[in-house]
Amino acid sequence: MHDNKQYYSDLEARAMICEIGRRMYNRNYVAANDGNISVKVSPNEIWTTPTGVSKGFMTPEMMVKMDLSGNVLSGKLQPSSEVKMHLRVYNENSEVHGVVHAHPQVATSFAVAGISLDQPVLPEAIVLLGNVPVAPYALPGTQEVPDSIAPYCKTHNAVLLANHGALTWGRDLMEAYFRMESLEHCASILMYSNHILKKSNELNSSQVADLIKIRESMGVKAGGVPISEAERKG
Repeated sequence: MHDNKQYYSDLEARAMICEIGRRMYNRNYVAANDGNISVKVSPNEIWTTPTGVSKGFMTPEMMVKMDLSGNVLSGKLQPSSEVKMHLRVYNENSEVHGVVHAHPQVATSFAVAGISLDQPVLPEAIVLLGNVPVAPYALPGTQEVPDSIAPYCKTHNAVLLANHGALTWGRDLMEAYFRMESLEHCASILMYSNHILKKSNELNSSQVADLIKIRESMGVKAGGVPISEAERKG
């Protein structure tokens, strides 16, 4: 569902958040009550996950409806304090209809190390995910977090949060979630190739250009262009 004129119904949105939460929990992308998920259901309304609840054990009635200014419209529970970064993405980029925050172990290790994911090694990552920068550290739950990610909301599809985790977004909630899967998959392969095998053969600029054309044909406008180590050295 990539048409901006279409939205999930309230019922569909709440059920889908629960499904994505289970997938995140089962894949060890979150521990305990970590992580949060949101989906846009009108030009100014989202459903999001509540605070203090495991993403693997959510039910639809737990969800919280908010407007893009952060006002709670319905729901018995309180939203996560980290919904601020979701709201910032929606307000910065009107094409976004879904946002996912998690702490996948390998990608978060890159965030802790301050290493962005921008090597041209995986065709699927270049097409579906793009470059993933590291946003400066900000205290979780504070206004510093949305401020730290704001510069990337239109130009990228995901960001690593320094010493914290990862945030992905998309034209619908499934695209946002699949980008989280792609992010962790890419991070895992880079960890093995760069730090265990200690060898990675990068794609050249011509090969990357062909992949960017594929990405553009899919309507994905953001993500940037990775640059190989050889090209960086000039």
